[in-house]
Amino acid sequence: MSKEKQYQQTAEDILHLVGGKDNIISAAHCATRLRLVLKDENKANTDEIVKLDLVKGQFSTGGQYQIIIGSGTVDEVYKYFIQQSGLSESSKSEVKAAADKKMNPFQRFVKMLSDVFVPIIPALVASGFLMGLNNILTASGLFIEGKSLVEAYPAISDLASMINTVASAAYAFLPILIGFSAAKMFGANQFLGGVVGMVMVSGDLLNAYSYGTAVTEGKIPMWHILGLSIEKVGYQGTVLPVLAAVALLAVIEKRLHRIIPEVLDNLLTPALAVLLTSFLTFTIVGGVMRTAGDWITNGLLWLHDSLGVIGGMVFGFIYAPLTMTGMHHSLLPVDIQLIASGASFLLAIAACNNVAQGGAALAAMKCTTDKKMKGIAASSGISALLGITEPAMFGVNLKMKYPFYAAMIGSAVGCGYVTLTNVLNISPGAAGIIGFICIQPKGMLNFLIGTIISLIVAFITTIVFSKLKRFQS
Repeated sequence: MSKEKQYQQTAEDILHLVGGKDNIISAAHCATRLRLVLKDENKANTDEIVKLDLVKGQFSTGGQYQIIIGSGTVDEVYKYFIQQSGLSESSKSEVKAAADKKMNPFQRFVKMLSDVFVPIIPALVASGFLMGLNNILTASGLFIEGKSLVEAYPAISDLASMINTVASAAYAFLPILIGFSAAKMFGANQFLGGVVGMVMVSGDLLNAYSYGTAVTEGKIPMWHILGLSIEKVGYQGTVLPVLAAVALLAVIEKRLHRIIPEVLDNLLTPALAVLLTSFLTFTIVGGVMRTAGDWITNGLLWLHDSLGVIGGMVFGFIYAPLTMTGMHHSLLPVDIQLIASGASFLLAIAACNNVAQGGAALAAMKCTTDKKMKGIAASSGISALLGITEPAMFGVNLKMKYPFYAAMIGSAVGCGYVTLTNVLNISPGAAGIIGFICIQPKGMLNFLIGTIISLIVAFITTIVFSKLKRFQS
């Protein structure tokens, strides 16, 4: 059969197996997956779909029924799928909008966090990589006993200084990035969202990192407006305050568009929206959300510090089920908040989980006799080691069941180790073996050891479970 015929036949088979065109609300595709929103997912014959030659796996998340086909191939299958179904092509945003209607309130909240923070990850990863590079240059004793590379080679000191300046920018002005991204999600003008973020880190305000010292010394600058005393304090490195502020901006902006005459709308609405939002942020919203963010941060740090290895192992054991439900996206703003407070432990936890999934998939390749599954397990296992777990988790481990259990155990053991050795990241990054660049220099070796432990334990446990029939059902 020619490739074109195979693409056409695969599209026809998928259309039939998902319940026909009457069961499809919308369809789109990304780089590797066919993304469908179905009226009733119970009508889809998943067992038969994953047996198709071109299909590498299937999973459902966020109201979308996603079929893993592969880069390039998915474009061709989608083309025939649209032709045969009679559907119009949908963008990913349209599919997401259709999927949102099928979500419960908690799922929508988690998706909201994901929609806000995922777009700014490249900026944060870039900063984190440069922070890691700066730390390598300035960490004492990392390569030369008693000295940093900058001290040993003064000629590179200015280079290290420039790298540090570039690296710190995204975190110094984090509310601007969040403001711009959140405005799009909440339906406000994105540039006004960015302005609100700018206001919250204005140079006229006391830097948030100096707030504790100012409280101790009784030197907090104040505004005195309409009988109110308002603290002139910035929101550097915060997450929740700017999210709340931009949500408020969206409400105010929409109301003003309805109230203000069209002839004055372009002039008054932006100015009043930003001014009212800023006033309410500095008087009420900002302080409340700053406190809430501090509570969440301190609570997670308390759990990490007080429960120690046991807490790390529990977190590692349940991380994969959290990923299945999409709840891991809710940890991203917490990770950013922890980083802004100094450093976070969440990247090491996520990396151990992902590498464990990869180790389990690679072991499953040895255990299965299905040639197609061997191929999927090999490619997806390597991807998981680099931080991309969907193909391994949904296409191999969950399908065979026992590798998924083994990966949870491998993740738990690795997470116990990185918790014991207090491995901390200074930025978000690739949650795989290559994520070591985002780790504090003193923790890089222990990060690699922790991920390798996860890999080995998951690999061996998968092979052991493959011999025990009770884990295969």
